[in-house]
Amino acid sequence: MNSLVQDAAAAGARVGLKSDEIVIRGGKPLVGRIEVRGAKNLATKAMVAALLGDTPSILKDVPDISDVKVVRGLLEVHGVRVTDPARGELILDPSRVETAHFAEIDAHAGSSRIPILFCGPLLHKLGEAFIPDLGGCRIGDRPIDFHLDALRAMGAVVDKQVSGIHITAPNGLKGANIELPYPSVGATEQVLLSSVLAEGTTELRNAAIEPEIMDLIAILQKMGAIVTVEPSRTIFIEGVKSLRGYTHRAINDRNEAASWASAALATNGDIFVEGAKQQELMTFLNVFRKVGGGFDIQEDGIRFYRELEVLKPVVIETDVHPGFMTDWQQPLVVALTQAEGQSVVHETVYENRFGFTDALNEMGADIVVHKEGIPGHDRRVARRPFEQAAVITGPTKLHGANVRVPDLRGGFSHLIAALTAEGESHITNVGIISRGYEHFIPKLRKLGADFDFAG
Repeated sequence: MNSLVQDAAAAGARVGLKSDEIVIRGGKPLVGRIEVRGAKNLATKAMVAALLGDTPSILKDVPDISDVKVVRGLLEVHGVRVTDPARGELILDPSRVETAHFAEIDAHAGSSRIPILFCGPLLHKLGEAFIPDLGGCRIGDRPIDFHLDALRAMGAVVDKQVSGIHITAPNGLKGANIELPYPSVGATEQVLLSSVLAEGTTELRNAAIEPEIMDLIAILQKMGAIVTVEPSRTIFIEGVKSLRGYTHRAINDRNEAASWASAALATNGDIFVEGAKQQELMTFLNVFRKVGGGFDIQEDGIRFYRELEVLKPVVIETDVHPGFMTDWQQPLVVALTQAEGQSVVHETVYENRFGFTDALNEMGADIVVHKEGIPGHDRRVARRPFEQAAVITGPTKLHGANVRVPDLRGGFSHLIAALTAEGESHITNVGIISRGYEHFIPKLRKLGADFDFAG
C-alpha cells in the first residue's frame, strides 16, 4: 500500500468513514441546506496557540475533521490535556507540557504539515522541538525554508537529521526583523506563534493577511499578546513575558463554503450554506457571479444556485488574500467545464495544483494544462517562476469514471465532477477529503446525492 493510500485510509478512519471508496450515480442537482462551521485553516492553528498559554483555552465551532484529530493527538503526546465537553468545543490544558518521544510524534505527524508550527511554542515551553518529515497534500514542494529561516533569525539552532529536524534555542528566542520572500500563510503563522513570547520586538514584512491569520492574531491578543498589523503587509509583535488561555469561536470555513457553491453551480443545484459569510468570500462571489452563479446573502448564511442557463467563461488568477484563493479554483474548474467558451485559470500559488484535471479529462472534460504558464496574457498578478495555467473549453458532457483522489481540494472537485456526470463513478481515497470537509458524506445525503460506499 503506497503512502497516499495509507494517508487516505488513516484520515478517513479518524472520522469514522466505513470505506475509502464510494460509488456515485451522477446527473442529479444538489438541493438542500448544509452547515459549515469553523475553518480548518484556523482551528488547527488555534489549537497549537493554546500551547503558549499558562491556563486552559476554550475553542468553539471546531470542525470534526481529520486534521483536527491529528493536531489533538500531537498536543496530547506533548502532555496537553484535551477534552470536548460539547459538540464542536475543545478545552486545551497546557499546564503539563512535556517532551514527546520521536515515535509518538511521527505516528501522528505523517499526514499533516501542522507539526512545523509547534516549533515556537515548544521552544518557549521546553527549549527544544523535534519535527519529523512533513506530510500533507501532494500539490507542490511547499518548502519549509521560510519557517526555518525565520526561526534562525530569532536565535534558534536548526539541526537537520535523517529522521527529521531538531531545533533548540540555547539563549531563548529574540525579536528580529524578518521579511518573507513570499506572503506565506504558514510562515506568517510561524513568526506569530514564535515571537509573541520572544524577548524584544519582531517586525514581519510581506506577511500573509488572510482572514484566518487575522483570527489567529485576535486569539493571541486575547491571550495577552501585543500584535499590530500595519499597512503594506507589515506586522509588529512586541514580546511579552507570559500568556494566558483564550476563549474563542473559530471563523467559519470560507473554503468549504466556496466548494459547496461550486457544487451547486456545476450540478445546476440550489444549496443554502449555513455559516457562510459574505465578507470572507467577496472575491469568490464576484467570480461566481461572472460565471453565471446566483447567490442570496442572508443573516445565517448564503444560498448558492445557477442564475444563468448558459454559464460564461472567465479568466482567473489565483493569489494570496485578498486575491482569488488557490483553494477555490479546483472546485470551480468543474463548473467551468460546463461554461460555453474558453476559461483560463492561472495558478500562481502552487506549482502542481492541476494534477486533478487528468481525471476530469477522463470524464470528458477538455482541459489543457500549460506547465510553464501562459506568457503574454494581460495580468493583474505578477508571474511567478513555477506557475501553471489551465485552459478549460466547454461545455462538455461529463461521464462516470474510476477516479483516485490525489489531494484535499482536488478530491472534493472529483466528487463534484462525479455528481455532475452522467453514469456511475467509483471514487477511491475519499478519506483525504475528511482532512478538511466536516461530515461530507452526511451532507451529500442531505443534498440528495445518489451514492453508496463500495465494498
